[in-house]
Amino acid sequence: MMTDILLVEDEAELAGLLRIYMEKAGYTVQWAVSGEEALDFLHKDTAKMLLLDITLPSMDGFAVCREVRRNGSVPVLIISARVGKEDQLNGFRLGADDYMEKPVDPDLLVAKIGSLFARAYRASVEKDVLYSGSLMIDRSARRVYRDKVPVELNVKEYELLLLLAENPGKTLDKDYLFDQIWGADSFSENQTLTVHIKMLRNKIEEDPRKPVRIRTVWGVGYCYEEL
Repeated sequence: MMTDILLVEDEAELAGLLRIYMEKAGYTVQWAVSGEEALDFLHKDTAKMLLLDITLPSMDGFAVCREVRRNGSVPVLIISARVGKEDQLNGFRLGADDYMEKPVDPDLLVAKIGSLFARAYRASVEKDVLYSGSLMIDRSARRVYRDKVPVELNVKEYELLLLLAENPGKTLDKDYLFDQIWGADSFSENQTLTVHIKMLRNKIEEDPRKPVRIRTVWGVGYCYEEL
């Protein structure tokens, strides 16, 4: 699962405190104690935001920011005791989105993080990520999460869920669903749709025997409800 925030900070006590506040605000946090460790993490995994100290052992935060910007557009928020004008300008020149002075007020930090997330992802959320209550459908990765935990779906389950979730509150005819997912020329039986609906309910409903997210509209089809 994608990490919300990669915290790059070599002061363990401060990192622990900030992590508590960020996790309390609902973010998932990965901690790196050096620039090298942060870049190593980003080579293997992804984070939605980088919270970056400047004064780090060996490779400093400016070098990390420069390297991150070469490879992508992840939002970068610098936190540093170095608050001179030149340091701040350097951070912005290298692509930082915001610069915050230490000692950091955790509540203000969480507010800035929320603002940065909104600015950075508002435009792409509609296109790439669909949120529906406890469900998150990442279109670009073709992955689904429930309460931030990955839901393992096969290709047809994913396509069926996406089609339903993109039409909340609408009753979709069984034949329409079947044609969209399997194709009108498919050799599959219409019963295949019923089977996949059952499998989906087992994975996304609180009580699959009493489904509230994917409702059956008898004699017509199915209706997806946002919860």
